[in-house]
Amino acid sequence: MENAYIKLVEGSATQEVSLEEVKQLFTYYKEITSRTGDQLNWDYADSAFPYHISKENDDYFVLESKDSRYNMIIVGVGQESATDEQSQLYIQISLPQQSTHGDKGKANEFCKFLAKKLEGELHLFNSRIMYYYKRK
Repeated sequence: MENAYIKLVEGSATQEVSLEEVKQLFTYYKEITSRTGDQLNWDYADSAFPYHISKENDDYFVLESKDSRYNMIIVGVGQESATDEQSQLYIQISLPQQSTHGDKGKANEFCKFLAKKLEGELHLFNSRIMYYYKRK
């Protein structure tokens, strides 16, 4: 399983995020991509977000696709200790064994979108780090 993380650091827009808020950000992503499709007179929403939420619990939800180019992405929210006194929230995007190259491409897009919206620190699947918060 491959994992990417969006960490909510001190410079982020928020220090907390719930799984429900992450779902709302995906809903917002679907909205803005469908508006782009409307402007282009093309049904872009299904191409931009070919997933639906299939399983969910308190810790994660699964994005599954019926499109043959995609399979599934798992999205969860967790917490790790950053210092002795503070903990740091993160969003974890996971690609299980059965995920396709298409899933990995979409997961990278979603990670960048979420990191930009939350002004977080993005740890990509290839271990590279992208900073979307204002650094001093």
